[in-house]
Amino acid sequence: MDKSKRLFLKSKRSFRRRLPPIQPGERIDYRNMSLINRFLSEQGKILSRRVNRLSLKQQRLVTIAIKQARILSLLPFMNNEKHFERRVERRKSTARTPGFRTKKK
Repeated sequence: MDKSKRLFLKSKRSFRRRLPPIQPGERIDYRNMSLINRFLSEQGKILSRRVNRLSLKQQRLVTIAIKQARILSLLPFMNNEKHFERRVERRKSTARTPGFRTKKK
């Protein structure tokens, strides 16, 4: 392979070494909210294993911990803040204005 062609190929290794998402000393527990929140999306969904970069066993433990925290109401099942804000805005814009009603004939 020519040197000119090698320049266009991307290297598969990244220069930055990523830290593992779960440190060896951390316990995966429903009470550890700082750890659990790393594995939830903005909507409150559990992120996939690929996104989290977890092993199968770790992903199972995280999922169980999140579900336990939801059942004990430490976490919401859904995060509807944006959806709720849109509904409030719609209500304000479509609110009736006081005035006289006219009868239709």
